[in-house]
Amino acid sequence: MSDTDLDLKGLKCPLPALKTRKALTRVAPGALLTVTCTDPMAAIDIPNLIRETGDSLESQDRDDTILVFRIRKKGPSPQIAP
Repeated sequence: MSDTDLDLKGLKCPLPALKTRKALTRVAPGALLTVTCTDPMAAIDIPNLIRETGDSLESQDRDDTILVFRIRKKGPSPQIAP
């Protein structure tokens, strides 16, 4: 399992959320995707996206104008024994 960094600094809404969604399709289940961006709307858009996808937003940090999201890709659903 490999963690991935996604640098989206300078992109404006809706691109950070769209590129995050696309990146999540390429990340292995259980892997960590770290998204760095500068668009203030991402503070709303990316958590909403994660609620939609069912992945886990492990942390959301802001340092002046930089936003950093750490997203854990959901793993496969556990199988229920018959």
